[in-house]
Amino acid sequence: MTGTRTTATARAVTAGAVMLAWVALLWLLEGIDMATGNALDTYGVSPREPAELTDIVPSAFLHSGWEHVASNSVPLLVLGFIAALGGIRRFAAVVLVVIVTSGLGVWLTAPPHTVTLGASGVVFGLFGYLLVRGFVDRRPLDIVVGVLIAAVYGSLLWGVLPTDSGISWQGHLFGLIGGVAAAFFFRRPRRPQGPGYVTV
Repeated sequence: MTGTRTTATARAVTAGAVMLAWVALLWLLEGIDMATGNALDTYGVSPREPAELTDIVPSAFLHSGWEHVASNSVPLLVLGFIAALGGIRRFAAVVLVVIVTSGLGVWLTAPPHTVTLGASGVVFGLFGYLLVRGFVDRRPLDIVVGVLIAAVYGSLLWGVLPTDSGISWQGHLFGLIGGVAAAFFFRRPRRPQGPGYVTV
């Protein structure tokens, strides 16, 4: 029991440290962007230009102002912390799938002459991942977590609708799709139960 508690505490500390560092990085990059006359905004994704494919990853760490980064910070911190409790390696893989899926979706479908950046695609991806993870893995505790997240952050789903021309619903939608897909890609194998098996 003590070992289990120690492991759980260590995971929580690691998850918290990773997410605090991530959010701090977002604010630092926005500060640099502001100080350099929005020079980092050039790393946002412009659709259907082959050279812009290299900006898919960096665009997820950049924002268009303090209000933008602030709006993403809290949900990213909360959802990222919960997801990272399952293990940092798995979390990193999930985030990579989400970033690439969201970025490619934006690159393919965003209106011409636009630049898309921000961590909201990751937020929607983590939301989708946590929402279905428990059902995919068939883990009751994760199902409860998913239900609670749906109750708290369910309104995020409105963000996948094209209701505001200044907000990338494409990034939100494809981020959500990436998160759901990641839950299936990285599903945890179930331990066999029954005669001949002993669980400890």
